[in-house]
Amino acid sequence: MRAVVSRVVWARVVVDDEVVGELEEPGVLVLLGVHRDDGPDAPATMARRLHELRILRDEHTEFDGRAPRSYVSCAETGAGLLVVSQFTLYGDTRKGRRPSWSAAAPPDSARDAVDAVVTALRDRGAPVATGKFGADMRVESCNDGPFTVIVES
Repeated sequence: MRAVVSRVVWARVVVDDEVVGELEEPGVLVLLGVHRDDGPDAPATMARRLHELRILRDEHTEFDGRAPRSYVSCAETGAGLLVVSQFTLYGDTRKGRRPSWSAAAPPDSARDAVDAVVTALRDRGAPVATGKFGADMRVESCNDGPFTVIVES
């Protein structure tokens, strides 16, 4: 699994002019891709990494412009995550002008894996919103920082 993870002030997913998932407060936007060879432990591993990833601002730490800022995780703050399935994260653009999607998991496997990540996050107590698997989604967000990292399981 591969995730592009951004610290956001807010984020939402819109499908057919309807908001289907939303973070109204600071949290984490997760664009999640599933590889065709991901094993059965990948969703739990990814959920743990996402929940414990220390990228949120620690509001209790003063920042004087010189010392590094302290960061905390969703697990520590209770901040929400917006998880959006995105098979294009496994697009291979090394040849030609069209990406190859051969590394991405088939839709049914990918849907199950994304659902498993969401379930594992919720089992950990995380507030989770989602996009709509397979839909043509408009993802809107206000990045904070910007602070974006790639997480792999």
